[in-house]
Amino acid sequence: MEAPYADPTGPTGSEPVPLTEPAEGVPPVVADQAALRRAAAALAAADGPVAVDTERASGYRYSQRAYLVQLRRDGAGTVLVDPVALGGRLEPLVEALADTEWVLHAASQDLPCLAELDLRPTTLFDTELAGRLAGFDRVALGALVERMLGYRLEKGHGAADWSRRPLPADWLTYAALDVELLIPLRQSLEEELSAQGKLGWALQEFEAVRTAPLPQPRSEPWRRTSGIHRLRNPRQLAAVRALWEARDSIARERDIAPGRVLPDSAIVDAVVASPEGIAELLKLPVYRGRAQRRLAGVWMGALERARRLARRELPEVSPANDGPPPPNRWADRDPVAAARLTAARAALSELATEHRLPVENLLSPDLVRRTCWQPPEDTSATGVAETLGAGGARRWQVELTAERLSEALRAEPA
Repeated sequence: MEAPYADPTGPTGSEPVPLTEPAEGVPPVVADQAALRRAAAALAAADGPVAVDTERASGYRYSQRAYLVQLRRDGAGTVLVDPVALGGRLEPLVEALADTEWVLHAASQDLPCLAELDLRPTTLFDTELAGRLAGFDRVALGALVERMLGYRLEKGHGAADWSRRPLPADWLTYAALDVELLIPLRQSLEEELSAQGKLGWALQEFEAVRTAPLPQPRSEPWRRTSGIHRLRNPRQLAAVRALWEARDSIARERDIAPGRVLPDSAIVDAVVASPEGIAELLKLPVYRGRAQRRLAGVWMGALERARRLARRELPEVSPANDGPPPPNRWADRDPVAAARLTAARAALSELATEHRLPVENLLSPDLVRRTCWQPPEDTSATGVAETLGAGGARRWQVELTAERLSEALRAEPA
């Protein structure tokens, strides 16, 4: 079966065509092993790259697991797989997709939950990253499809609770449309990158995304509580930590997004109010609700544990950090380093403009800061190239930036 969008013509200059239904209709969801084997056989017998996407339940569930996996390949059409109904056992699919190029949009968001299902690409094309490298200012899937292919995708369910069963028909339509045009979009973007002389750069970036290690848990995740900047007292920070950990334990056990158990704002409000008992806690906003009244003992217990901590057990006001300080402090702490950073940012911004790239894709801002704060002993272009390579920069990035960065590292304060 030939894909109906196999020969994209690119932007037409006219009004985009609304795409509200998949060309071949919405397929039934694969929810048992027999159907999975049939779908896997069709995908294995098809040709070319396979479009892949997932739907999660972020904001509803604690886990970041995939609740739906969408695939599409020329000759096989679209396949919608329910990994929950299948108990996470997708072995036929793993075998069918071996040694096949995968096309994803913003792949780093999907690869971790796919890896949980033992689905890992051996070759990758990331359409969002391709759009960035092509210099496009809007790289959401809908924006790229409209620009490159002349279609307007119907969006609207990306933030839905995909753990819900059964999945509504309009949600499944949305999910199928997410892979409907990924393959022709990939073809169009490859042509654009090749015309700009950036295809080699893109291939290096795709491989870096594919082989990147899975994200590791943060050492002190509670410090990311929204509104924590209002608190500078170690005892208050200990209370935030205690409430955060109590909430996280409940959320993990129930598989509920932590913010639905207790909002960040309620954690900070309780710490600021410092209630003496449950009665005072229940006077605060959010805690007056029925759900929070049932958990009031848990929250009050966390606050009381924080109050009993010895001074040596309190967290530091500023977290331990092996990297450089925030750039706005550089001028006071190290004016020479501040001058280096200013010169480096100016040079990289000029390069990014020259090559029609976002500056953050030209070179990692964190790597730039680290290099400027503590430059290598050898600040020649060769020495800088070695430092950038050791810091994870891709070959094309090193070749493009090493000489300019070398010059910036010799900058002096005005």
